[in-house]
Amino acid sequence: MKRKIALLICVLAHLYSWGQEVKVSRANKNYDNYSFKPAIDIYQKVLDKGYKSADLLQRLGNAYYFNADYKNANRIYKDLVDNYGDEIGSEYYFRFSQTLKSLGDYDAADKNMIRFQEMTSGRDSRGTNFGRNRDYQEEIDANSGRYVIAPFEYNSVYHEFAPSFYKSGLIFSSDRDTGNLRKDRHTWNSRQFLDLYKINSDSASNGKVIKLDDVSSKFHESSSVITKDGSMMYFTRNNLDGQKVGRDDAGIARLKIYSAEWQDDEWVNIKELPFNGDNFSAAHPALSTDEQTLYFSSDRPGSIGASDIYKASILGNGSFGPPKNLGDNINTEGRESFPFISSEDHLYFASDGHPGLGGLDVFGTKITDGDYTRRVINVGRPVNGPQDDFTFIFTEDTKRGYFASNRENGTGGDDLYSFVETKPLVFECIQMVSGTVRDKITNEPLVGATVVVIDEDNEEILSVITDFEGKFDLNLDCDQGNFVRALTEGYIPAEEYLGKSDGKPKIIDFYLEREEVTVGFGDDLAKLLQLSTIYFDFDKYNIRPDAEVELQKVIAAMDKYPSLRIKANSHTDSRGPAAYNLWLSGKRAESTINYMKSKGISDDRLTSEGYGESRLQNRCSDGVRCSGAEHQLNRRSEFIIQE
Repeated sequence: MKRKIALLICVLAHLYSWGQEVKVSRANKNYDNYSFKPAIDIYQKVLDKGYKSADLLQRLGNAYYFNADYKNANRIYKDLVDNYGDEIGSEYYFRFSQTLKSLGDYDAADKNMIRFQEMTSGRDSRGTNFGRNRDYQEEIDANSGRYVIAPFEYNSVYHEFAPSFYKSGLIFSSDRDTGNLRKDRHTWNSRQFLDLYKINSDSASNGKVIKLDDVSSKFHESSSVITKDGSMMYFTRNNLDGQKVGRDDAGIARLKIYSAEWQDDEWVNIKELPFNGDNFSAAHPALSTDEQTLYFSSDRPGSIGASDIYKASILGNGSFGPPKNLGDNINTEGRESFPFISSEDHLYFASDGHPGLGGLDVFGTKITDGDYTRRVINVGRPVNGPQDDFTFIFTEDTKRGYFASNRENGTGGDDLYSFVETKPLVFECIQMVSGTVRDKITNEPLVGATVVVIDEDNEEILSVITDFEGKFDLNLDCDQGNFVRALTEGYIPAEEYLGKSDGKPKIIDFYLEREEVTVGFGDDLAKLLQLSTIYFDFDKYNIRPDAEVELQKVIAAMDKYPSLRIKANSHTDSRGPAAYNLWLSGKRAESTINYMKSKGISDDRLTSEGYGESRLQNRCSDGVRCSGAEHQLNRRSEFIIQE
C-alpha cells in the first residue's frame, strides 16, 4: 500500500510539474508574439509556486520591463542577477540598472552599469557613454529647473501621449473609447487599441475631445504630425492587410507610417509610405522645419539598437528618398524614439540608451547643416524623472510645449503634461576627442599621464589622467580653438592644436619621447632614435638622399657620446636567391658604415654585417605569399650598440 501511495505521489508530482511546463510553454508563445500581459500572468503564477529558472525570470522581467512596470521588473531582475548572475547576458544588467533608477536608487544603478560596461568592453555605446559621463547626474542637475509643468486638462483614466500641434489645439493618441463598447484589446498590455483624438483651444470644440473617426481602424493609430498648412498628415498605424492586422514571418504585428490628405473637411487617401516593411516597424513621424524631411523611429535592418531614429527626404508625389540612420551620436544599442524638430532645428527625442534618470528620458541636440554629431543633452527635471518621459514637443516662439509620462500620481497610465520653458537649454557644440598616450620607443601605454587642454588665451580649461590602457577622453567646445597637450614625468611633452570644427569626433594619439634614454650593449639604436626605414634602390647599395637624413641621426648620437661603438646590420626580404641576398645585404651594410666614416666617425667605432634573408621578422619566407608591406618589414637596418 505504501508503495502505491508513493507511486501515486510521484505520478501526481510529475503531472504537476508537467502542468507548470505546459503553462510556461503557453506563456512563451504569448511572450514571443509580444502578448506580454497574458505572459506575465502565467509566468508569475509559475514563479509563485516555487518554479524558477533563468529563462523564466528573464522573460517575466522583460514582460514587466516592456510594459513600463519597472517596480515589478526590478523585483524579478534582482532575483535573476542574484541567483543567475554568471549565466545571463550584459543586457540584463543594463535593464536592472534602469529599474533601479526608476526606484531612485542611483548608487546601485551605477554599480550595475559599471558591471554592464565591464561586460561589453567598449562594444556598446551605452557603456561607453556611461564611462565618459560618470558625473551625468551633476550634468542633469545643472540642466534641471528650466520648465514649469502642469497636468493636461483633458487626461483620462486611460493612456494619453504623443501630442502634436494642430491649428490652435492638439492631436494626441489615447486608448479611451468615447464612441462605443469595443471588445478589441491589445494583448501587449490588455488595454484598448489606440486612436487619434483632437482638442481645440478655441471655443469651436466646446472643450470636447473629438475622435478622428476618418483615420480610425480596429487597431492602433498613434503619434501623428501635420504639415503647417494642414493639408497632409503622417501617422502611425498597425500593419493592416485589408480589415485584418498584417503580421510578419514570425506572426508579429508591426507598425507602419501612413499619410492622409485633408480634403472637404475630412482625411482621405490614406496610404502606406513606401519605406515601410512587413518584417520591421516604422513609427512616430516628425517633420523638419522646412517640411522636406520626415524623421521617424524604426528597428529596420541595420539599426544600432532596439529602435533608432531615421530620416528620409520627402520628394513629392508620394515618393521618398532612402531612409538614413542618424548615426551613433544619436542612436545607441537601447531605444531611441519619438523625434521632434523645433523651429530652431533642435532635435528632441526619447531614449533609455543615453545616461538618464530612469526609463525613457527626453534628450535634445542641435542640428547643423544636416549634421547630428553635436552634444546630446538630457533636458533635466521636472520633464524627466524615474519613469518613462517621452513625446516632447515645443514651440520656441511661445516657450510652451507638451510631453507624456507614466510618472506616479497621474490620472491614468501615460498622461500628458503641458510646460513653459523659463530658461533655454544651451546646445553648445561639443567635440569628443579621444586617444592614447604611449612611449615613442617601446609603444607601451603611459598610465597616469596628464592630458591638458589650453585655450587660445593660454588658460588651462581642462585636465584628465590616462587610464590603465593609456587612454583618455575629452569633450571640447568645437566653436573655439584649443591646444591639447600630453605630459608625464620623465618625458618631453607633446601638443596638438585643434581649431574650430564641425563637432565630429576626433582621435589624437600621443607618442612621447623620453627626456633621457638609458641604453645598454645589444640595444638597437635605430629603435631608440625612431629611425625611419633606410631604403636602397632595387639591386643597388648606394646611400640615397632620404637615407642620409636617418644616418645623420646616428652620427649625431655618436658625436654626443664619443665612446659609443655600433655594428651596422643589414637585412633583406626573402625574394630572390638566398646567396645573392646575403651578398647584397653585406654590401649595403658596408656602404652604410663607409658613409659614416666619410662624415668623420673613426673606423674603430664601426663594424658591419649582412644577414640576407636569414633573420626574417615575420612569416614571409620562400614560397609564402605576402604583401609588399609585409616584405618591407624584413628590409631593415639595425645599429646595435657594441661593448
